[in-house]
Amino acid sequence: MEIKVCGPGCASCEKAQKTVEAAVAAKGLKTDVIKVTDFQEIAKLGIFTTPAVVIDGKIVCVGRVPKQSEVEKWIG
Repeated sequence: MEIKVCGPGCASCEKAQKTVEAAVAAKGLKTDVIKVTDFQEIAKLGIFTTPAVVIDGKIVCVGRVPKQSEVEKWIG
């Protein structure tokens, strides 16, 4: 599983990354959470509002910090 948190590093982006990491830990998964801060790379993914979460190439959240429970559902 590949999980990306996209954003330039603002407070909301940092919070989104911590939320995703907490959900991964709660589920006991051994996957890295990749932080994408490069605007061109984010745009290539089709994302124009941050923070955003991408799981296995699918955009699951854009423009807000997801709840941990949401992330846990997304990652199974």
